[in-house]
Amino acid sequence: MSTLPAAQERWLKHYYFARAAFSFAWVALAFTLGRQSPALAAILLVAYPAWDALANLVDASRSGGLAANPTQKFNVWASFATTLGVAVAISSSMNAVLAVFGAWAIVAGLLQLGTALRRWKTHGAQWAMVLSGAQSALAGGFFIFQASMPMTPSIANVAGYAGVGAAYFLVSAVWLAVSHLRARTAA
Repeated sequence: MSTLPAAQERWLKHYYFARAAFSFAWVALAFTLGRQSPALAAILLVAYPAWDALANLVDASRSGGLAANPTQKFNVWASFATTLGVAVAISSSMNAVLAVFGAWAIVAGLLQLGTALRRWKTHGAQWAMVLSGAQSALAGGFFIFQASMPMTPSIANVAGYAGVGAAYFLVSAVWLAVSHLRARTAA
């Protein structure tokens, strides 16, 4: 049950819907055009953590600022550093890119888990964000393992991960929307 003002509730619901929409669109592009064009795949791989940095920055600023949201502040920096790391790793190999994504998935997942746990008492739908953060950290370990294998990964490896994350954001957004409707009809 949410104890937030209506405007903050609406913000979080719209934020989760926006995160889901971006990620679903990114996944569609990755599985279609990104698999056929190495240049577009490179752009998509750099754009994904850049979007995460921007999204966390905007959410933190709408939720009391970076000082009040230390997990998101660190997530902004981790995602920004990952954006640079992916841009550099692309010139090396896709295995290097997947290793960078793996390290980021661990760090960002744990930070998302921390954000969800901090929001647990005041925000609805945080159970999905807790699961998402934990699963991201586990997926990161798997990415690092895959990156050490001789088989060359592709953007599809990251796209599957992004698709699961999109689903978690969508579940959270829908959960908040339904909770809000229930609360309005009960009042």
